[in-house]
Amino acid sequence: MCWEGRLKGITAFTGSRMRLSISHLTKYEYDKPVHYALQQVRLTPKSDASQNVLTWDLSIEGGRKELEFLDQHQNLVTLISLHEEQSGISIHGTGEVETTAQGGITGHQYGDTPLWYFKRSTALTKPGEQIRNLVKVLVDDTGDDLTRLHALSALVAQAVSYQKGRTNVQTTGEDALRTGHGVCQDHSHVFLGAARLLGFPARYVSGYLMMDKKMQQDASHAWAEAWIEGRGWTGFDVSNGVSPDERYVRVATGLDYRDAAPVSGIRIGDAAESMTVTVHVKG
Repeated sequence: MCWEGRLKGITAFTGSRMRLSISHLTKYEYDKPVHYALQQVRLTPKSDASQNVLTWDLSIEGGRKELEFLDQHQNLVTLISLHEEQSGISIHGTGEVETTAQGGITGHQYGDTPLWYFKRSTALTKPGEQIRNLVKVLVDDTGDDLTRLHALSALVAQAVSYQKGRTNVQTTGEDALRTGHGVCQDHSHVFLGAARLLGFPARYVSGYLMMDKKMQQDASHAWAEAWIEGRGWTGFDVSNGVSPDERYVRVATGLDYRDAAPVSGIRIGDAAESMTVTVHVKG
């Protein structure tokens, strides 16, 4: 789930602030009524050092909100259940966010999760031979941490070409690196595995990116953040070769995609499922 702008000619904005209007619609349809389904939804952005959420609304058709809570990463999670015997559900997040360019820096660690926790490997980010070979050229690099991490981002982009349809949400960073193809979530998983191997706390970020001349997108976006002493959490969008600026809106963070997925859940029954996603981001 992401959008890559390198091939679409992203240009830099000279202003340091933007007001972005966002619409994120996810529709699930089933070929027969479903008896029970429960979705975890992480679609509500948070105000922080780089953004201020002005308005946000999460509306549901075909289901209802059960409860909301903050998870261990301080993401706002909404639990949504499907109305009994429904054949579809729509989840629509809309709002406005004011953003500020800060060179990709989002600041200090908040909540109770310690920084060492973000050095943990997961099934999607665990380094194997491919990732270990990728970072060998950086192990003896004497440059500062920021320079090393930008070099890592460039190495990942060079090793994994952006191509849709070759991977899915189960693809590991190691597998994406082995095949040499992937999308933003794959780029982020490779970067996370490599950054942690180099000793950096690192986390996955899901959110939105305003594209040049393309208001409608078919997915949200994803990138990575690494903790740099003296700077705090610093973002790296491998797919676009930049650090996030005022065109980006952060929504959820975690150790990998599974912690920050916009929508995930379970259902009971053997109905076939189809999902469509429509995202609009405009300034």
